[in-house]
Amino acid sequence: MIEPLERVMAVNDRLLLQIEKMEVVYHHVITAIQGISLNIGDNQIVALLGTNGAGKTTILRAISGFLGLDNAKVTEGSICFQGEEIQNKPPHIITQKGIVLVPERNKVFEHLTVEENLHLSAGLTGEQDQKILDYFPVLRRIKRRLGGYLSGGERQMLALAAALLCRPKLLLIDEMSLGLAPLVVRDLMQLVKTIREENRVSILLVEQNATAALEIADYGYVIENGRLVYAGDIEKLKNHKDIQEFYLGRGEQQSRKSYREVKQYRRTRRWYG
Repeated sequence: MIEPLERVMAVNDRLLLQIEKMEVVYHHVITAIQGISLNIGDNQIVALLGTNGAGKTTILRAISGFLGLDNAKVTEGSICFQGEEIQNKPPHIITQKGIVLVPERNKVFEHLTVEENLHLSAGLTGEQDQKILDYFPVLRRIKRRLGGYLSGGERQMLALAAALLCRPKLLLIDEMSLGLAPLVVRDLMQLVKTIREENRVSILLVEQNATAALEIADYGYVIENGRLVYAGDIEKLKNHKDIQEFYLGRGEQQSRKSYREVKQYRRTRRWYG
């Protein structure tokens, strides 16, 4: 059963972001997100889990202001950042407030070098660039390499470094593990945890790789078909039978299609009570 909002707020006395009953509509007719409510506390890593097409990226684009590029908007509910409503504001305004998005695709400028990508991202001094690069020593070695020639892991590191140069209070990371080898994913996840600890930045981590995300997150939400179906602390998610079976690959040995067809009704009734 989804925990009531009051319970989630009690866990995080210092709320940074609060989404209340948000609805997102594309092209004035297609409802993609329905009644979503979630919270992110100060210095917290929150995982947003779900299958492809569940609505995870739409939530990130709503928070970061990029919905307008897709002819979509928040039509109901609110998104409050540090107590101020920001729904449907343009991306540059939201970025200035301290929310920075690391997108799933098109993470870097392919025709610019690593060094040029970093300078373009924030316009900071070389000294500040070097401080950020302490987290990503490999980028120092390849600073003159074009973005288009980077590996998937190198692109992800460059995207994270560029985002940190914007000095975020809230970092939104979309599918960091996509297309990367398991060892690279493990190292990047631990790096994200270190960045949180050393910079006191809150992180909303959108992932299909639930196993990796739950290793570093403090709290998690599960979304299906544009609706939240479960919320809880990480131990509660890890120990939930249906989450183990469907998202962590444990339990009954069924195909994903079979699982959705056979267990959707049972799971929905149980989680909502």
